[in-house]
Amino acid sequence: MELRHLRYFVAVAEVGSLTVAAKRRLHTAQPSLSRQMSDLEYEVGAQLMVRTARGIELTAAGRVFLDHARLVLAQVEAAREAARRAAEPSKPSFAVGFLTGQEMDWLPEAMRILRDELPNMEVTVSSQYSPQLADALMRGRLDVAFMRPEAQTPDLVYRLVTKEPLVAVLPDDHRLAARDVIDPRDIVGETFVSVSNTAPALRVVINDYLERSKLNITPDHEVDNLAMAMSLIASTRGVAFLPAYARNFMPRSVVSRPLKGDAPTIDLVVGYHKANASPTLKLFLSRVDELITRGRRS
Repeated sequence: MELRHLRYFVAVAEVGSLTVAAKRRLHTAQPSLSRQMSDLEYEVGAQLMVRTARGIELTAAGRVFLDHARLVLAQVEAAREAARRAAEPSKPSFAVGFLTGQEMDWLPEAMRILRDELPNMEVTVSSQYSPQLADALMRGRLDVAFMRPEAQTPDLVYRLVTKEPLVAVLPDDHRLAARDVIDPRDIVGETFVSVSNTAPALRVVINDYLERSKLNITPDHEVDNLAMAMSLIASTRGVAFLPAYARNFMPRSVVSRPLKGDAPTIDLVVGYHKANASPTLKLFLSRVDELITRGRRS
C-alpha cells in the first residue's frame, strides 16, 4: 500500500465518483483509478466502496478506513512541513485551516491578503472537520481557521464571518424538487439524512430547528461528510438540511431548495488561539473585515 492509494481513495470518497475524481481531482484516467482502488481493497482485505449507477458509496469498512486515511495523509503532510521548517528556520510561516469545502469560497481572498502583505511568507493550508480544526488551533498546529464555533474551547477566540442559511437538499427528481421553496412540514415521512458527531455544531442547529418547527422527524441515516451525504441522498431518495455551501459538492442528480419561513442558520467563524502572539496573525485579523466583504462579493 502506497500513499498514492490513500490520496486516491480520499479523493474518490469526497467526490463520490470515480469519473469525477479522476478528471477533476487526480488528473488521471478513470480505468487506472479503478485499478488503484481495486488494488487498495485487495491490500486492505475488505470492500471499501460500492460502485453504483449514481457513483460511489462507502461501505462501513470504507467509512472507517477514510478516517484513518485522512489521518495518515495529515501526519505525512505535518512531517513534510516540519522538515521544511527545520531546513529553513528563518523563513516565516503561517498555517490556515478550513472546514472542508469552505476553502472554495474563502481561500482565494485569504491568500490574496497574505501574499500582498507578506510575499515571502510560506503559507500552509489544511482542510478538516471543525472539531479537528479546533484541536489543531489548541495544539498550535494552525494559526487561524475558518470553522464552526466549537463548544468547550475557552482558549479560542471566534470572529463571525457569515451566518449561512440551511437549505433542503434532495434528488432532482424528488416530488418536492419542483417547488421553489420547501415547507419543512412536507419533509415528515420522507427518508431523512442528518449529520453525525463529526459536525457537532451543525447537528445542534438541525436538531434545534426540528424541535422549534415541532417536526417529528427521526434521521434514517447519519453522514460524516458532504460527499457521503450526497451519495446517500441520491441513493435513498432522501432529504437533508445542509448549509448552503454544500452546493459546492452537489452532483447533477441532487438539487437544493430554500426552506420556507424562518430558515435556520449556522455561523462560519474565523478562530484562533488567544495566546497566539504571531505578528502575521495580528496582520491577518486586521484585514478580516475586508476579507469578509470581498469574499461575499465573489
